[in-house]
Amino acid sequence: MDTGDFRAGDVLSVACPFTPARVERGVTWGRIAVRWPWWDIDSGSDFIHWNGVVALGVAGDERSEPEVRAELFRTDPPPERLTAGDVCRVGVPPTTVHVTAVDHHDPPLETGWLPRPRLTVSVLRRGLSYREFPDDSHLDGTGYCLHPGDGIPFAFDLLLRPYACLRPGDEVADAAGRAWRFDGPWDWTAFDGEPAGAGPEWPLVLLTRAGTPCTAEDARAVAASTASGSHQRTVRDWMSLTRASPTP
Repeated sequence: MDTGDFRAGDVLSVACPFTPARVERGVTWGRIAVRWPWWDIDSGSDFIHWNGVVALGVAGDERSEPEVRAELFRTDPPPERLTAGDVCRVGVPPTTVHVTAVDHHDPPLETGWLPRPRLTVSVLRRGLSYREFPDDSHLDGTGYCLHPGDGIPFAFDLLLRPYACLRPGDEVADAAGRAWRFDGPWDWTAFDGEPAGAGPEWPLVLLTRAGTPCTAEDARAVAASTASGSHQRTVRDWMSLTRASPTP
């Protein structure tokens, strides 16, 4: 996972070792501000001038705004025991999340800190769904943004990847005789122009990969992985693990 192999729909366990940091401001409006221990200020940024401080949402208040409830980082001791000038530790305990979006940046994203991110992985914690983060909110309907490779020592473990046998752009035929294009586990397009309905009917037959005829090995892998079960069973298993609704 650390090399950038992320997909929308992935269910991950993410963690970050707790690292010493200094509190710049105690809890105000559901956030605590700390001097960030991992990034450097990007003095070459023409548009963003970051001061080295990051405001973290304080966990535990389900009435707070979505950005606060989506927060992954925690402090030790807890925020309510900290005031400006205190030294604490900040990190991410092992947390189950699901990926809502993956974006690659070339050139790297200008954020005000170094290293400049080349990858953004948007995630939501277990129990949170896209519908709680409107498109006009700060989180833009996708969730909390992580930047693997930006200097924060995240550890990622893949817990579940729906349709791991398929790749975006694959074309398949299902047991009902319908042809589909796969662009993600919740992003299926039926070539007959009819609504997707309950989704493809298993088992599936791989027709093309990246617009070219598939290999016999790839076809066998898809047939074997969809020989039992169903699309709806995949959705139910995913929802059981994430306690969330799939992101359309």
